[in-house]
Amino acid sequence: MSKKNAKTSRQFYPLSLTVAGSDSGGGAGIEADLRTFNAFGVYGCCVITAVTSQNPRRVTRIDKMSPDAVGAQIDAVMECFRPAYMKTGMLGGSDIMKVVAGAVARYRVRLICDPVMVATSGSSLAGEDCARAMRELLLPAADWITPNIPEAESLLDDGTRISDEDGLFRAAEELHRRFGVSVLLKGGHAGFSEAVDAVCREGKLYRLTSPRADVPPLTSHGTGCTLSAALAAGFTLGAPWKQVLCQAKAFVLGSLAQNVELAPGVFAMYPPTEECFDQVKIEAVGNGAGK
Repeated sequence: MSKKNAKTSRQFYPLSLTVAGSDSGGGAGIEADLRTFNAFGVYGCCVITAVTSQNPRRVTRIDKMSPDAVGAQIDAVMECFRPAYMKTGMLGGSDIMKVVAGAVARYRVRLICDPVMVATSGSSLAGEDCARAMRELLLPAADWITPNIPEAESLLDDGTRISDEDGLFRAAEELHRRFGVSVLLKGGHAGFSEAVDAVCREGKLYRLTSPRADVPPLTSHGTGCTLSAALAAGFTLGAPWKQVLCQAKAFVLGSLAQNVELAPGVFAMYPPTEECFDQVKIEAVGNGAGK
């Protein structure tokens, strides 16, 4: 092989970028994303949008980065690296969303958008304009979005209330129709007997399921961040999309099942040592509202 061919065929170590807030308790945000990337064998770069003072129980303070600081971090990463996939978590407002959306277009990076607006504890992580800015700026730029039920209801902004599985699929279908993006709508808040997510891709609906993990209170802190980071890592590694979704959900299930106790009565997810892939299923459910 010539030196020229050897150079052009070289494979670099896989790399993903997370743009999100820092969680001082380590369970969610940037910390969860980088932990997940590492577990998948993906090098993680990060852009910090805010520093949150929080633990699994509550958020006591949020200090946002300036839009210029966020943009400078993105530019610094992109000057040296070109990740194929970027995932976003907590962005904190329309000013930062505008910067991120501009960077997605400028650098032509594929986006996994976790539209974080409320922490698991119930604390607001964004201003009142967040949902509107998300709809106008970020969702149309994404490849995949991963809202939970409250976030989906806010993004639809039409009085939609998701109370059953049929409603879950209708909402996923409507998000896909409005924003032209693939949707993984997480059903964890609905309390179904299984962990059911609604997927809509290219106009088709799929049911993504796993058993529910029976875990101590607060252990689920960071599940959304972990799932979206696992999606970004899986796509970075080049796996087919159904496999990526199943691997990501299996990773969350395993992280919950193999939780660790960090303080008396305080448990947290942790990357699993056992494979849970065979406990996750994805199946087509037809062309209309989960039927």
